[in-house]
Amino acid sequence: MILVVAEKPSVGRDIARVLRCTKKGDGYLSGDSYTVTWAFGHLVTLVEPDELEERYKKWRMEDLPILPERIPTKVIAKTRSQFSVIKKLMLAPEVERVICATDAGREGELIFGLIYEKAGCKKPVDRLWISSMTDAAIREGFDTLKPRSAYDGLYQSALCRSQADWLVGMNASRAFTLAYNALLSVGRVQTPTLAILVRRLKEIRDFKPEEYYTLTADFGDYKGTWFDPSVKEEKLNTRIKDKQTADEKAKAVRKKPAVVESVTREEKRELPPQLFDLTGLQREANRILGFTADKTLKVAQSLYEGKKAITYPRTDSRFLPKDMVGRVYKAMDSLAEPYSGLTRFIERKEGKLPFSRRVYDDAKVSDHHAIIPTPQTTDPAKLTPDERALFDLIVRRFVAAFCPAHVYEAMRVITLCEGERFKTLGRTALVDGWKQVYQQPDKEEQEATLPALAEGDARTVAGASVKKDSTKPPPPHTDASLLLSMEQAGREIEDEALREQMKGAGLGTPATRAAIIERLIQVRYAQRRGKAIFATDKGEKLIEAVPDEIASPEMTGRWEQALTQIAEGQRDTARFMEGIRRLSAFLTAYARDERKDLVFEKEVRGRGGKVRAAVKVLEGAACPLCGQPVQETDRAFGCTAWKAGCPFTLWKDAMTRAGGPRLTAAIAKRLLQEGQVQGSTGTIQIAEEHLRFTKTGEAAPAANIPVRYVKKAAAAKAPKGR
Repeated sequence: MILVVAEKPSVGRDIARVLRCTKKGDGYLSGDSYTVTWAFGHLVTLVEPDELEERYKKWRMEDLPILPERIPTKVIAKTRSQFSVIKKLMLAPEVERVICATDAGREGELIFGLIYEKAGCKKPVDRLWISSMTDAAIREGFDTLKPRSAYDGLYQSALCRSQADWLVGMNASRAFTLAYNALLSVGRVQTPTLAILVRRLKEIRDFKPEEYYTLTADFGDYKGTWFDPSVKEEKLNTRIKDKQTADEKAKAVRKKPAVVESVTREEKRELPPQLFDLTGLQREANRILGFTADKTLKVAQSLYEGKKAITYPRTDSRFLPKDMVGRVYKAMDSLAEPYSGLTRFIERKEGKLPFSRRVYDDAKVSDHHAIIPTPQTTDPAKLTPDERALFDLIVRRFVAAFCPAHVYEAMRVITLCEGERFKTLGRTALVDGWKQVYQQPDKEEQEATLPALAEGDARTVAGASVKKDSTKPPPPHTDASLLLSMEQAGREIEDEALREQMKGAGLGTPATRAAIIERLIQVRYAQRRGKAIFATDKGEKLIEAVPDEIASPEMTGRWEQALTQIAEGQRDTARFMEGIRRLSAFLTAYARDERKDLVFEKEVRGRGGKVRAAVKVLEGAACPLCGQPVQETDRAFGCTAWKAGCPFTLWKDAMTRAGGPRLTAAIAKRLLQEGQVQGSTGTIQIAEEHLRFTKTGEAAPAANIPVRYVKKAAAAKAPKGR
C-alpha cells in the first residue's frame, strides 16, 4: 500500500478520484493500491518560547535573546486529530511508501516535512510535483514521480526561513515591546516592507509643490504645446515658471501665421505582454479590478483547486518550459467562448503557434511555470463574478502572448510661430497585433491621430490658452506598486556592485507578499484608504525605533537570496542560521541600549489577536448631544455614554470623499469646541443647525453630526461629507 499525503482535503479528494480510492475512512480515502489522506495546511509548527522554558511566559528584557540550538516542533491543537490520522497511516505496517502531494513549492515541502518528522516516519518518500489540478495532470504527475530527496534543498530552505522568522520575530518583537511599553511586532520581511511605506509617506508629506504654466496653441486642425528646446527632458521643457511670461507668449502668437518646421515619423513596435507570474497577476488585478493582493491570491487559488481552470498560481516565473508546447496547444484549443474567438488574432504558420523566447525559456522556469489556463474547457458562466474577472485577465494575457507585436507610427511635429516652438505628438496604428485581444480601442492612439502634415505647411494660430498647473507629489502606494517595490527591493540599493549582485532578490516571495501586506494592516502599522495604502503613526514610529539592519530592504534581500541558494544546494544552512542568531542578539541589544524618545499609543488585542487602539478620552471636548466626554476609537469620535443610548458619532473619514482631510484628535477637538476649523486649502464646518447647539446648548436635531469640507477656491459648491 502506498500512502499519499495532500495539503488540503479538496486536493486529496481530487487525487483520490484519479487513483480510484473510493472507500471512505476517518480523514482518508482508500483503494486497492493507494490510501489518500490530507492535512489542513500546517498541522505541525514551531513551539512558542514559553514552551521551551516556563520562565519565558513572562516577557523580560534580561531573558533576551532567546537562542535555542534547536527549535522543537509541536502539533497544532485544533487539528491534532487529523495529525493522528496521518501518523497512524504513515506508521501502519501495510504502508510501504509515502508520496508527498502537498503544494509543489517551498511551503508545501515544509508542511509535509514537519508532519513526516513529527510522526517519526522513516519510510521512503516520493514527490508528486504538478502545476495543474486537472485529472490528466495528476495522472502525468504519478507517472513521473521523483524521490523526495531531489527536493531536499527546498525543504531545508523552507525550514531555515521558518526558524529565521521565529528567532528574529520572537526576540525583536519582545525586545521592542518591552523597551517602548507598546505592542510592537518586528519581522524579517514585514519591517522593511513597512519602511517602504514610511519612506513614501515622508516623500508625500515633505513635498513642496511648485506652480508652473503651460501654453497650448490651436492651429485649426491640430494643437501644439509650447516647449523650450534648450531643456532636454521632455517632462520639464513645457513648463513656464510665471504666468506673466506665459501670457506674453500667448499674446505674441495669437492670430499670427505659423509654419511647420519639421515632421519626423518613426515606426515602433510594442511587443506582446508576457505571461503572468503571481506578482504580475496581483498587480494587474489591483490596477484593473481593484482587488487586493490577498484577494487575488485567494481567487486564483480557487480557480486552481476548485475549478481546475488555471495552473498553479504561486509562481515567480513568467515563462513556460519548452516541453509544454503540446499542453499549450491543448489549452488554446480548449478555450470556450468568448475566448476561443480571440485565437484568430494569432498568426499561425502551417497551423502551428509561434515559438518565442518571451514565452518559452527553460532557464527562467524555477519551481513552477507561468500561470496559464488548463487544457480543461472552463465555462465562464459557471464561475463566481470574482473568479470570472480574474480568469478573464489570465486568458486574455495567455492569448495575447502569442499574438504579433503592435506596430504604430510615432509622429512628432514642430510648429514655429513668432520665434516660439510648439510640439505635437501623434501615433497611428499600422498593425493592431495583440491589442485586438483586449477588444477596446487605444484611446491614446485615437486622440493623437494627426492630419497629413509636411515641412513648410502654413497655419494660423486660431487661439492660445494658458493653463496653470503644479508639480505633484509621488502617489501613495497601492497593492500594485507596493508589490513591485517588494519584488524589486534590491534595485533601491545605491551600491552598484551590490545592486547587480542582488538582482532577483526581493522582500518575501510571490506566495507570501499578500500576507505580509495584510499583516501590516492587522497590527496597525498601515491602513487602506480606498486603493491607497499608508503607513500609520505607529508604523512611522516603529521605523524610527528600529535599526537599519532590520528595516533595510538590502538585508532582507540578502536573506531571500541566501534562502534561494540553500534551495539550490549552493549554501550551507548552518552558516545562514548563525547569521540570523547574531542579528537576533544585535536587535535585542539595540532595543535595550538605543531606546529613542518615542511614545506609542496604548493598544489592546481583540478577538483573534487583532490589535486596535485603546479607547481614549478626547480632553476638552464634550458630546454635542448630551454633554458627556467624547472618546476616540480607530474609526470615529463618539460619546462615552454610548452604552446609555447616546448615538453621537463623528466619523474620521467624514470629509475624505469631498477632498478634505481625515479627522485627527486635534481637529475634532477644535471642531467640537468652535464649530469650524480653517486650513490652508479649505474649512471644515459643522452644519449650521448644529452650530446653534454648540454655541447655545440647545438640543441638536440628529445623532450623526453633519460635517462638510468647504474648499477655499469653490466655497459655494463644496460638497457635504457624511
